[in-house]
Amino acid sequence: MTRAVLALGSNLGDQEANLRKALDGLDGYLVKVSGSYWTPPWGDPDQPEYLNAVALVDGDVSADGWLELAHELEQSGGRVRDPVRRYAPRTLDVDVIAVWDGDEQLTQDDPVLTLPHPRAHLRAFVLVPLAEIAPDIDLAGHGPISQLLTTDEVAADVPTVRPGPPLR
Repeated sequence: MTRAVLALGSNLGDQEANLRKALDGLDGYLVKVSGSYWTPPWGDPDQPEYLNAVALVDGDVSADGWLELAHELEQSGGRVRDPVRRYAPRTLDVDVIAVWDGDEQLTQDDPVLTLPHPRAHLRAFVLVPLAEIAPDIDLAGHGPISQLLTTDEVAADVPTVRPGPPLR
C-alpha cells in the first residue's frame, strides 16, 4: 500500500470538468482533495491561466503505477503532448509529486519518474493546495510545506494563487 500526492491542472476546454473527470478516475484511491485554485501559467506565459488542485491518494499501487495512472487520466482527458513546447497549454496535466511506502517517502532520480517531483518545491500552484490538505508534509530533500511557502521564489507567487470553484 502506498500513498501519493498528485497535482492536477487544466487550462484548455472546460477546466472544471477536466479536473472533475480526473478526480472521478481516481475514485477508490482518493483520500483527500484540495479546493481548486486559479493560477497564472508557469514556464510559458503565452497561454490561458490554469485551474489547479492536489489530491492525496492511496492504494496498492507502486510509484511507477501512480505515474501510469496519471498518464491514463491525461490521455482520457484529451491531453496531447507538444514535443516542441514543454509547457504548452493542456486539457489535463497530472503530476506525481511524492509517494510514501508506509512512513517512508520514496526518493528516486529516474528519467521517467523523479521523486519527489523535481520542481514541486518551487511551485505555489502545488504548495498552496497541498498545504490546505496536508500541511505537515515534508518534501524529501526540500523541507516542510510551511517553510517552502515562505521561500523568496515561492512567496512571490503565492498572491497569484486565487480560489477557484469547488470540485467536490
